[in-house]
Amino acid sequence: MELSTRPLRRKATLFKGVVVALASLAALTVQASPAAADDVCGKQVGGAILVKYTELNRETGPLGCPVGTELDNPDGQGKRQEFAGGTIYWSAATGAHPVWGAIGGKWGALGWEGGKLGYPVDDERTNPDGVGKRQQFQGGTVYWHPTLSNGAHPVWGEIGQLWGEYGYERGPFGYPASDEFQDDAYSSIDQRFSSGRTLYWSAGNGVEGCHGECVGYFGTQGTDLFKQVRVEIPYGTSDVVVRPFPTEKGFNVARTDFTASWNQLWQVVPYPNGVDDTEHNSLYEQFACHSKFVFPDPTDDSGWSTGATWDLESWHSSVGMGNATSEVYFLQHHCNWD
Repeated sequence: MELSTRPLRRKATLFKGVVVALASLAALTVQASPAAADDVCGKQVGGAILVKYTELNRETGPLGCPVGTELDNPDGQGKRQEFAGGTIYWSAATGAHPVWGAIGGKWGALGWEGGKLGYPVDDERTNPDGVGKRQQFQGGTVYWHPTLSNGAHPVWGEIGQLWGEYGYERGPFGYPASDEFQDDAYSSIDQRFSSGRTLYWSAGNGVEGCHGECVGYFGTQGTDLFKQVRVEIPYGTSDVVVRPFPTEKGFNVARTDFTASWNQLWQVVPYPNGVDDTEHNSLYEQFACHSKFVFPDPTDDSGWSTGATWDLESWHSSVGMGNATSEVYFLQHHCNWD
């Protein structure tokens, strides 16, 4: 499956709103099950629900026998019918699709079709790894893996967008391993992934590298040289802020071998997408500057002259390693030139 065929929900456009509104009006007069229906295991199954049920081999398939009759959904528009192995949901806008298993359980816990996810727009699919599963809904996609995801979790919005840009579950973050949750320390919405890394979104009132809406990611594993590395991406820009938090060992190693320290930085988090050669050189030069000129400072809470973290900002120009590691240049700019 191509990445471009796996959309996650973004902010609705006016056109989409009109289409949904028209579909909702149509649903008032269109029925999922016309009079024609089949008797299956002593229950009537008809219309679009019957068509989908037949595609799935009826009572010999994963749904088994119907255990109830077709019902109207609380929204007054959609229909559903329960079977031994799951439930088929239908609406005029989305068609008929079964929901079952761990993904169905998460969807139900989030309010079924009346929740943020809305109606299913596709059947459950197997991921390219041949093991994990996903199902797309109007408001996002729910992913599940038997050992990597810690249950089923939805991915949507700006976090879903960023995750997709890095390759979905096949990328460096892996499967979602939690739902979204509030991170009070940064006033952000975070979501953990199976790699041990976390993606986040913020309105901009707590993330140091952003002065407005912001997305990004951070990691805390992979090396003994860094407690944490955060990548902050001001939303709607090509700017990137990388903020390493060195350990005590990390400060000392950086002073003597900043190249090795730089390489270990990218074991904690993936290198940010979209950084061009000039921006890369600037980030590297800033890291070299911080590494060379940091020194123990008992007056700072961190114990080091630079504080607990170094800010590497992609929008600074590349000045060359000679200037970046020049004491005279450092005294003028303190590793953040321009």
